[in-house]
Amino acid sequence: CFGFPLSIFFIVINEFCERFSYYGMKAVLTLYFTRFLRWDDNFATAIYHTFVALCYLTPILGAIIADSWLGKFKTILYLSIVYAIGQAVLSVGSISELTGGTASNLAPNIALSMIGLILIALGTGGIKPCVSAFGGDQFEEDQERQRGTFFSLFYLSINAGSLLSTLITPTLRATECGIHTKQECYPLAFGVPAILMAVALVVFVIGSKMYKKIKPQGNIMLEVSKCVGFAIKNRFRHRSKKFPKREHWLDWASDKYDKRLIAQTKMVLRVLFLYIPLPMFWAVFDQQGSRWTLQATAMDGDFHFEKYLLFSHVHLPQIVNPILIVIMVPIVDSVLYPLIKKCKLNFTPLKKMTVGMFLGALAFVAAALVQVQIDKTYPVFPAAGQAQIKLINVGEIPATVQFQPQLDSVNIAPKTETGYMIYEASKLQSAHISTAILNKTVPLDLLKKERYTLAFKWDSPNISSNLIWDNITSKPENGKSLVRFINSLSFTVNVTMGDTEFGELDPLSVTNYSFVPKPDGSYTINVSTPEVACTAVSKKFGYGSVYTISLDYCVSNQLSITYFEDIAPNTVHMAWQIPQYFLLTCAEVLFSVTGLEFSYSQAPSNMKSVLQAGWLLTVAVGNIIVLIVAGASTIDKQWAEYVLFAALLLVVCFIFSIMASFYTYIDPNEIEAQFSEEEKKEHKKDQDDNEKEADSRM
Repeated sequence: CFGFPLSIFFIVINEFCERFSYYGMKAVLTLYFTRFLRWDDNFATAIYHTFVALCYLTPILGAIIADSWLGKFKTILYLSIVYAIGQAVLSVGSISELTGGTASNLAPNIALSMIGLILIALGTGGIKPCVSAFGGDQFEEDQERQRGTFFSLFYLSINAGSLLSTLITPTLRATECGIHTKQECYPLAFGVPAILMAVALVVFVIGSKMYKKIKPQGNIMLEVSKCVGFAIKNRFRHRSKKFPKREHWLDWASDKYDKRLIAQTKMVLRVLFLYIPLPMFWAVFDQQGSRWTLQATAMDGDFHFEKYLLFSHVHLPQIVNPILIVIMVPIVDSVLYPLIKKCKLNFTPLKKMTVGMFLGALAFVAAALVQVQIDKTYPVFPAAGQAQIKLINVGEIPATVQFQPQLDSVNIAPKTETGYMIYEASKLQSAHISTAILNKTVPLDLLKKERYTLAFKWDSPNISSNLIWDNITSKPENGKSLVRFINSLSFTVNVTMGDTEFGELDPLSVTNYSFVPKPDGSYTINVSTPEVACTAVSKKFGYGSVYTISLDYCVSNQLSITYFEDIAPNTVHMAWQIPQYFLLTCAEVLFSVTGLEFSYSQAPSNMKSVLQAGWLLTVAVGNIIVLIVAGASTIDKQWAEYVLFAALLLVVCFIFSIMASFYTYIDPNEIEAQFSEEEKKEHKKDQDDNEKEADSRM
């Protein structure tokens, strides 16, 4: 079909469904850890990268099984079943009703989730090196161009699945479900990827009669290991100068192993040597699913088209990566590379990978610049020995507040507030409130490292006041917003906002803070007494904000309210993440797509999966690097950590460019054909010798 084996279309469709399953689950995994399992950011990041590392360590196991025992087809089939079971277990583990709908005991959810993730890691990792290599096996030796196009098409299917899943599963997560309590619907967000994995398995089985299945050739990994071990041992035995040197240290294995195996081992080791610096790229790349996702939660995610496309605000920048991949892979493959070739520029695969690493470093520089702007918007909280206090005048006349003993004096107009002011907690004793009519002294007994709000109003014939402990020590996480109400009316009211009930509220008393379900939405605020009811429509609170809302008047069923900003909403828009995603996508096209084909093209015929597994192993090591750096680092500022990773990748990029300059490209098929020809000649010579010997005996 179009010059391609028909079987590869089943492989591409299978890969699309499998990648939808994997990336769909992965798109909400970090938020599942932080919001459902209630793990802190650092622990969630550690578990996330541990899982990803495991997904890229298990390819070694899959490659050994495929190339040594079961073959690629059966390995993909059996491990896909394990994979589908893992997705189903994870979906079940995210059901809140396992613990009766309470968050006090999440042990069953955690246990099932971890079992599911381990099975997924075993399944997805085990089939990773086999699927692409199995697709490459479907082509004949003279179909090199078609095979190169297949790898681009294969990568395109990966990112098409990633794109759709990154759009769909966050939307499913954002829906509410549950029997006892309504909350984010992770069972549905994980359940749909589980269904797609089952579809991938069915599609793969349907095409089974069309596949070209190459039989495994024994435990090749064991043979290679023995060959390397014997060469090292034999070289050590003959280290004396009286023994002549050999062209390559592996040639010392020729005393026991045939030349073909030695040559194949040389091919593999030359490529594996080049892989040594590559994990640093993946250490950078895979942080888009952890650190960059968490960075997005501290940004303004109000995209105006979101309500039409049903996107989740946390994941909007992430769709830039798969969208650009889907657009750029065909353009780069059919336009850019041919254009470079026409300009007679020798843009080799290793040069492409070097440029990709450089762009990856630039992406993290861009992320650091965005983080610097985010950090500027964070509120300042009291340090050790300090306390913060804010004044709110909810009354109708201006006032002057003098902090005692003989500290600052603040003028405050009606229905206004001051910002949070920092004082030494032990020195601040009282606040003297003066109006044109009355004066009042309010004693202050402030705890260290805490925030307070002093609300007051002239309430004839007295000045009423309330010192409120704010009980907030950080900006709300995950882009959430908080709101509370203060009753400036002269009578007790019952307060609701949307579906949230705040209960009865006495004059000048304050409710507890409650989460706003959707910070970019508006809600109906309802204030009622047995005699009267008033309503007002709230403004959009914005992501990461904290507000105190004053209930001022109730006239003709219309409620008048005043907003007091305790913590400002996120002001750095999420669109500023797009440049870093664009740079990282360009890096991925040059590095990952090229590396995938390079690994296949430079591998001997019986070690395709092994070398693919070696390529994937670099991803695992990259995620382990993230764990080590994030765990051992004493860097407090996130932007500095981004700069550290960018600097490390630049250093590695320079080292890799030097290593690549010494690499000589080979054609494994040509080399193996030469050995086959030599073996035929030797076999014919042996036959001729045997015939001559038989003739002489006669």
